[in-house]
Amino acid sequence: MLCPLPVIKTQDKVAELQSGDILEVICTDPGALNDIPAWCRINGHEVLDTRETDDEVSIILKVG
Repeated sequence: MLCPLPVIKTQDKVAELQSGDILEVICTDPGALNDIPAWCRINGHEVLDTRETDDEVSIILKVG
């Protein structure tokens, strides 16, 4: 799944959650390490952690 799908799917899932909820996004697009934190800043969410392995990227965010 390549850009912009990780951001779109994250946005869709966050819309189902409440403020304070924690979401872990796992994807294979390394660009998500930049795209999702930028989206979070714009939309008032907080990135708690990011991790990258050879195969996938993990971003943990707190819904604002």
